[in-house]
Amino acid sequence: MDNEKENQTAPAEDLTDKQEKKQSTAVRIINDYKRKREEDAAINDVIFTEPLGGLPEEKPQPLRKGNIDVWFFLWAVMLILFGAVMSYSASAVYAETYYELSSYFLIRYIIFSGIAIAITIPFVLFARPWHWRIIGAGSYALSIVLLLAVIVVGDTGGGAQRWIQVGPITIQPSEIAKMAVVMVLAIYMSKYEKQINSRHKFGGNFKHGVLFPMIFIGIICVLVALERHISGLMIIGMIGVMVMFLGGTRLKWLGMFLGLIGVAGVFLILVSDYAQARVNIWWNIDAVDPLGAAWQTLQGLYAIGSGGFFGVGLGNSRQKFGYVSEPQNDFIFSIICEELGFVGAFLVVFLFGLLIWRGIKIGQRAPDKFCALVIWGLTFKIALQVAMNIAVVTNSMPNTGISLPFFSSGGTSLMLQIFEIGIILSLSRYSTQKQ
Repeated sequence: MDNEKENQTAPAEDLTDKQEKKQSTAVRIINDYKRKREEDAAINDVIFTEPLGGLPEEKPQPLRKGNIDVWFFLWAVMLILFGAVMSYSASAVYAETYYELSSYFLIRYIIFSGIAIAITIPFVLFARPWHWRIIGAGSYALSIVLLLAVIVVGDTGGGAQRWIQVGPITIQPSEIAKMAVVMVLAIYMSKYEKQINSRHKFGGNFKHGVLFPMIFIGIICVLVALERHISGLMIIGMIGVMVMFLGGTRLKWLGMFLGLIGVAGVFLILVSDYAQARVNIWWNIDAVDPLGAAWQTLQGLYAIGSGGFFGVGLGNSRQKFGYVSEPQNDFIFSIICEELGFVGAFLVVFLFGLLIWRGIKIGQRAPDKFCALVIWGLTFKIALQVAMNIAVVTNSMPNTGISLPFFSSGGTSLMLQIFEIGIILSLSRYSTQKQ
C-alpha cells in the first residue's frame, strides 16, 4: 500500500518540479533579455562615438550609471545656503526701504532657487549624456534668439541693454549664452577631435580647431557687444578660449584669438562713453570725485577694510545703509567682508575652491570628451566669475557688473547656476567600465 501511495504522489511532485523549472527558466530568459537590451543601449549610445581615451579600434565600453558625486553636491548646497543667508543680510535695509519688506530678496532667492531645483532634479535623475548634446545645441539657438530680442525690445540699465521683461520676470540672455557657448563648443570639439589634432593645418587643426569655434563664439560675442555688455563679452570670450584649449586647439591659434578678443574689447571701450568712465574710475580712483563716480567702489573698499579679521557681526553692516548701493548685487562680497571679516571672506573663497577642485576631478573621470569639456567648461565659468567679481570689489579691475555666483541677487543667473550644477551632477553619474 505504501508503495502504491508513493507511485501515486510521485508524478504530481515531478509535475510541480517541472513547472518550477519552466518558470525559473522563463524568468532567467527574460532577465537575460533585459540585461542584453541595457548593454546594447549603452554601447549604441551616441556618447561612445568619441571616447576620451583609448585607441579608435578598441571596442566601446558600456556606459554605467551610478550615484551623483556627493562631495560636489555638498559644496554646492553649502554655497546656496550661505548665499541665501548673505542675500538676506545684505539686502534687508535696501528691501525695507524700497519694497517695505526686509525679506523681499530672501523670498525671491528661495522662489528662484526652488524653481531651479525642481526643474533640475528630473535632468539629474534621468538625463543621459547624449541628452545634453541636444540641450546644448538648443540652448545655443535660444540664446541667439534672445540676444537679438534684447537689442530690439530689451530694457536698459546701468549703461547697458541686457534684459528682457516677461511679465514679472526679468531674463538676462547673456547668462544663457555663457552656458550655451560651453556646450556647443563641447559638442563640436568632441566630434572633430581627430581633425583638431591632425598635422594638416588649414584643412584640419586650423579649420576645426580655430575657425569654426571662433564663429560659434564670435556670433554670441557680437550680439553681446551690441548690448554694450563688456563683462559678458569678456567672460564669454575667456570661457570659449578655455574650452578650445581643453579641446586641443594649438596654443599659437589661441594666442591669436585672445589678441582679437583684446582688440575688440579696446575698440568697445573707445566707442563707449560708459566703458571709458568705468576704466577712468578704476585707473584714477584717488582723483575721481569720491561723492560721485567713485562712490560705489570706495564704499565697497571701506566695507572690506572695516571688517577686520572677524567682522562686525552677521547683520551688523553699516555700509549697507545706503552707502553701498544695491549691496545684494555685485558688491555683496564687500558686505560679507564687513560682517564676517577675513574669516568669512576666506570661507567663501574656500568653498568655491572645493567646488571647483571637485568639478575638475569629475571631469577627469568623464566617460568621453564631450562630457569632460562640459564639466570643465562650466567649472571654469564659476571660477572665472568668482575671480572677476572679487577683483571688481577690491578695485583690481574696472567695475563691470559681474555677479558673485550663488550670492548676488538675480533670478536668471541663480537659476542657471543651479541648472549648471545639475548638469555636472548628471554627468558625474556616468562612467565607462571594461566588459
